Amino acid sequence: MALRNQVQLIVYPDRIGDDLGDLGRMVDRYLTKAIGGVHILPLYPSNADGGFSPLTHKEVDPAFGTWADVEHLSRRFDLCVDLTLNHISDESAEFKDFMQHGYKSEHAELFVHVDQMGPITPDDLAKIHIRKEKEPFREVTFGDGSSGRVWCTFTEKQIDLNYNSPKTYALMEDYIKFLTARGVNLFRLDAFGYTTKKIGTSCFLVEPDVYDILKWIDEIAREHGAETLPEVHDHSSYQYAIALHGMHPYSFALPPLLLYSLFDANSVYLKQWLRMCPRNQITVLDTHDGICIPDVEGVLPKAEIQAIIDNVSARSADPILRRSAANVHSVGAIYQLTCTYYDALKRNDDAYIAARAIQFFTPGIPQVYYVGLFAGQNDHELMDATGELRDINRHRYTLEEVDEAIKQPVVRRQLKLMEFRCSYPAFNGVFHLQYSNDSSVAMCWRDGTHTCELFVDLNFKKTTIRYIEEKSRRWLSMTC
Repeated sequence: MALRNQVQLIVYPDRIGDDLGDLGRMVDRYLTKAIGGVHILPLYPSNADGGFSPLTHKEVDPAFGTWADVEHLSRRFDLCVDLTLNHISDESAEFKDFMQHGYKSEHAELFVHVDQMGPITPDDLAKIHIRKEKEPFREVTFGDGSSGRVWCTFTEKQIDLNYNSPKTYALMEDYIKFLTARGVNLFRLDAFGYTTKKIGTSCFLVEPDVYDILKWIDEIAREHGAETLPEVHDHSSYQYAIALHGMHPYSFALPPLLLYSLFDANSVYLKQWLRMCPRNQITVLDTHDGICIPDVEGVLPKAEIQAIIDNVSARSADPILRRSAANVHSVGAIYQLTCTYYDALKRNDDAYIAARAIQFFTPGIPQVYYVGLFAGQNDHELMDATGELRDINRHRYTLEEVDEAIKQPVVRRQLKLMEFRCSYPAFNGVFHLQYSNDSSVAMCWRDGTHTCELFVDLNFKKTTIRYIEEKSRRWLSMTC
């Protein structure tokens, strides 16, 4: 069944109240008209990386609830969950068996054996795209006292899977079949870009190998009634390639692009992107990660990107940087800015509503991150307690805090926009970018007799929607 063209909520299983049961009750109380889907961030047993080190995809962490809680949501909403393609936990049954029996283990082929890949020179290391402050290898000691090295792109607890082995594909197919039987109809494909290990390359998004893997996953998902959302932060051309292969890309260029447009009251680059962005994308302003910079490279000039970085950095935690496997102490350009989107916009309610309205009128299915739903502010206390920079944008809301956050005028305005986006029929039609001057943006959707138009004055951060009311057939206006 095709995805609903309605707003989706991105949320952790335990950061609204205590668990999935509390999440379901919050949705029932406040969001039944405001969303058509829920993306639950990793709900599996995990030992690292905020849930992205799954022991298996076939269990719900008991601290979060049960599959019954998940199915309570999937019966009423589209349900998106993460399928972690690149790695599995070192506490998984498969890796524990490998540690005990070494290369004789029935699961040995699941993992990437570095010592069997041939020589790896310093030049080779320099090309490898890494995500931590050391080379992406881990030495392991087996039950008989012998040792070897496995590939681990992220933490030492996240062991990369081997996509040259049929066992890896069988494992992924088993996960997909299990999860779709519980109502999942969209898979966010986490960290898929790191699945391509070829010495002498970046080992990241190696073509055509990466699309061969993605197309296989997508075909299996579609066989079981689901679609796929590959997640990658890099040059925007990769999102176009994903769209051309029939999968949903992310609009990761949009968040920094909108920051620039609102800071400088300049719609030129935004409108250039709107004319050509993939029409089947999933749009976001904020996610559990930071505001990513590589995605807007090539969309905005370097000077404008640097201006965004300088502006937001004054209100954010330390940025996350790109690194080199050849010199683990080296740092490259900024990868992510760590900040809530509301704080990035200086807690300006009108600017925030303008950004959200533009997102909702942009082609694609919109997602709203739970912190953004509540116009959340930077949580320095949580970040300092955990040492994880991105936790600045991962506040843990009690149900009492939710009740208070919902009362904020900016949140009420946003909910009104979400309900309009979910209910007005024109969004199932054709998108048009209308004429406007360089300090404003005008967008339109038409489907038969239904039409709605958005106009945003970037100078004054004023947002207006005009639409044809269904019963009277009159034009009505809504100030957001």
